[in-house]
Amino acid sequence: MTDETTPSAGQSKPDQSRNATVIKKYANRRLYNTATSTYVTLEDLARMVKEGADFIVYDAKSGEDITRSVLTQIIFEEENKGDNNLLPINFLRQLIRFYGDSMQGVVPGYLEFSLGNLMKEQDKVRKQMADAFGGDAFKTMEDAAKRNMQLFQDSLKMFTPFGAAMPGMGTGFPNPFAAASKPAEKPVSSSPSKDDLQSLKDQLAAMQEKIDQLNR
Repeated sequence: MTDETTPSAGQSKPDQSRNATVIKKYANRRLYNTATSTYVTLEDLARMVKEGADFIVYDAKSGEDITRSVLTQIIFEEENKGDNNLLPINFLRQLIRFYGDSMQGVVPGYLEFSLGNLMKEQDKVRKQMADAFGGDAFKTMEDAAKRNMQLFQDSLKMFTPFGAAMPGMGTGFPNPFAAASKPAEKPVSSSPSKDDLQSLKDQLAAMQEKIDQLNR
């Protein structure tokens, strides 16, 4: 491909001084890597970023620097790939609130400074997590979360003697309509029997034993 559009005079060239690869975006939305003379995708550009390769993207027709919009599009694509999101909803809402605010000029520098420190400390953080949780720290944390959820579900099941389960609901949730579906019966004492109290004590003791086992 021989067409080599360059930025017009006066346009900023933030990455040119670092020998950044020039990427050109054409009207058909195709991206062209001038260093390898090949068309690339957003995934290819994302890979370049992760590998530490600098690039700058220009509109092939106008020569406008559109690096920011392309990087934003990469983030959008990554956020929609699955559950491994980096941008929490509350963070996004707070970020939107800063647009047009008097603090807007401070936010970019603050975010860049914070991420810069995180990048410097990431090796130390990884080592600390590995020392604390073992080789696969994230899997260990995930397993712990699953155990806690199982414990919670088991705890709910312990209270089944105090109400019939509703159809379609998990064990342990009393059915508020159970009484209405049955004929009137002879009133009974509202005080729990000794057997009920003993059963409750046994169940609470079993739940405490499970908690102790998880904490060992």
